[in-house]
Parts: sequence; structure tokens; C-alpha cells
Amino acid sequence: MSYRFIASDLDGTLLDVHHAVDPLTADTLQRLERRGVQFAIATGRHYLDVKGIRQALGVRAHLITSNGARVHDPDNALIHRQDIDATLVRQMAQPEFAAGAIVNFYLDDEWLISEPSQALLDMHRDSGMVYRVCDLARHDGACVGKVLYIAPHAHLLEVERKLRARFGDRLYITFSLDHCLEVMAAGVSKGHALQLVLDRLAIPASECLAFGDGQNDIELLQAAGHPRLMGNAHPRLRRELPHARQIASHADSGVARHLRELFAL
Repeated sequence: MSYRFIASDLDGTLLDVHHAVDPLTADTLQRLERRGVQFAIATGRHYLDVKGIRQALGVRAHLITSNGARVHDPDNALIHRQDIDATLVRQMAQPEFAAGAIVNFYLDDEWLISEPSQALLDMHRDSGMVYRVCDLARHDGACVGKVLYIAPHAHLLEVERKLRARFGDRLYITFSLDHCLEVMAAGVSKGHALQLVLDRLAIPASECLAFGDGQNDIELLQAAGHPRLMGNAHPRLRRELPHARQIASHADSGVARHLRELFAL
């Protein structure tokens, strides 16, 4: 089997338990790049954050960020963007939806947040990405690619219910983690963005491997000819892709170990 393209999620997949790049993973991808394999990092994270992670990996890669709301090529040229309608963003920032949660807006070159969070700063320490605290209820809603709510899962399930009841199919709503509810424009997904990149490179899905662990990876894995589930994958992912091969956990460098076996590195 010829594999020419690899797409991977980051947290819970390509990164270790500390949300960092481990040496085995970086070395593996660099070896494959020298063989001509191309890559995409597909994540809910902000573009500016992921640029630093790509640098740590040491490979040229397309960046699919904000769950597909932004796509950049390996030279950082923006090749796709899709914002949420500003009217919807303004409504989502109001207490009806935002109360009880830390709310985040992802813009092209800025990360806005409703209140400080040391845990989020710790998670982004390696890239140096930092937020700006802002009264999001007064924001005009323009140029927002992703709205992120952070709260206990039970609370977010109620937020999700309210969002779907109010906005229906005008939004793409997904969980990246149980405590992270992510909202993008309708039509946005990692899978749609991956297909855009594959078409641009004239690479068929049959020559693409994809790795993921979370609910926001479902479309990514469905778009690839060869989906791989992490050992730590969310149960819904296993239900949606019952025939996908499962590999080791991200805690055991599962992506790197699987690629070394597959490519006989």
C-alpha cells in the first residue's frame, strides 16, 4: 500500500500527555518527510499556536486549525477560511449560552477569552500563545472562526442543547474534550478541510492515513482512506468508525510507533 499523505490531530493523538512533542514522534515524521510523505496537522487549536508545534515537529505541514475554519499551507499562506456569522457570534456570547462557562473567540491573529485560565496558559506554554481577556458579550462578532465554551461536561450538554435548538444547522457543534464544546460555521470540519488539501495536492483519499482520538475527529477520519483510532479514543469515535484500526495510546507515542511499523523505519 502506498501512503503519500498523513493527517493527524494533536491533543490526545500526536502530542504526549503533557501536550508536547516527544522526540520519537518528531524523528519519525522527519524520516517520512525525507521519503516524500506529506502532512497536515488537523486540530481545534488556534493557527498561531499550531505554528510553534509544527516547528517543534520539524516538518513542513499544512495546518488545519479551529477544526477546519482555517487552512494554511506549509509556507503559512492562508488557503481557506470560514467565519461564523457575526450575528450568531454575538448571540452566543450572551448569558443565555455563556453563563457558567469560560468563553473563547478564535480570530485570525488573536485569542480572546472571557476570564483568565492558568490551565489554558499551561497547555499553550510550548507555543507561547497567550489570550487577551475581553468582555465578549460586547464584541461585534466579526472575523470569529471558532467559539469555544469550557465548563463541566454536564453543563456543556445543556449549552449544546440550547445552541442546537436556537441555531439548528447554521452551526457545526462538536466536543473536542468532555469539558470543551467547540462551535464553528456550518460546513466547517476537519474532514472538509482535509479533502480541500488533498484535492489541492491531487492526492486521492486512498493514499491518506489519518489519526484521531476525539469527537471532532470523526469527519477527519471519515475523509481519509485509512483511518486510525488512538487507544485512548472517545467511545463515540469507536461507534462511528467500528472498522477503523485501533493503535496504541498517545501516552505510548502510538502514532510514531504505528508509522514506524507501517513504513519499516
